[in-house]
Amino acid sequence: MIPSTIQPAYARPETAFGGVALRVRRISAADLVDCLRAGVSDFLRHPSQLIFLALIYPIVGLFLARLSFGQDVLPLLFPLVAGFALLGPLTAVGLYEMSRRREEGLPTGWDHVFALARSPAILSIAAIGCMLVATFLLWLVAALEIYRATLGSYVPPTLAAFAREILATREGWMLILVGNGVGLGFALFAMCLSVVSLPLLVDRNVSTATAVRTSFSAVRANPVVMALWGLIVAVLLALGSLPFFIGLAVVLPVLGHATWHLYRRLVV
Repeated sequence: MIPSTIQPAYARPETAFGGVALRVRRISAADLVDCLRAGVSDFLRHPSQLIFLALIYPIVGLFLARLSFGQDVLPLLFPLVAGFALLGPLTAVGLYEMSRRREEGLPTGWDHVFALARSPAILSIAAIGCMLVATFLLWLVAALEIYRATLGSYVPPTLAAFAREILATREGWMLILVGNGVGLGFALFAMCLSVVSLPLLVDRNVSTATAVRTSFSAVRANPVVMALWGLIVAVLLALGSLPFFIGLAVVLPVLGHATWHLYRRLVV
């Protein structure tokens, strides 16, 4: 495990406010495996403390699904569920702090996590959170326009009818191909923006620009490994969504903790 001498988030001196990316390391696929193992270990160490945060993801997902059925916007059901993954890094901020504190041998109760509100980086965390929310909303707009361009104004009466329209028509397959391609672009941007920046802001008192530039720099330095990480995240989130998003109660905290350990391996 990489040693840390960082003080509690709300008591650290100011550093790196010039907006210059911090130095990053090159990592391998083996590091991703180690990060996932460490994420599982952190989750198993403090599972009772993660229940509330872990359930936010599936509860809101179920609410969005119900909203889709209730307001005849079934075509947006998949974009809502898939796009909500863009907000995952923001919901995991408390998990980063838990992993940081465990790494340093500090208490990991929720009262300590809530102390992040006194961190000088809280406004930067909020700023990146707003960027992720904006990305999510833009994805929904793009998904709706793609739907209209391929299937027009058709609104399926049931989920079964919607599935038939998607899988049994040329327009449906065009929707799948174009929609997933555009969604991949949004997902890539969200990963580059947040995979390092949010845990970095939890760990060190840096500017928003420094955090974001370091995050993009880490992805540029490890394009293949980070693409593999994105694929792992997507697969685990998809599996966790079945059935009815229940599995995300485990997948989300494990990925949150694992992302912290990924950040620690990436940033010097």
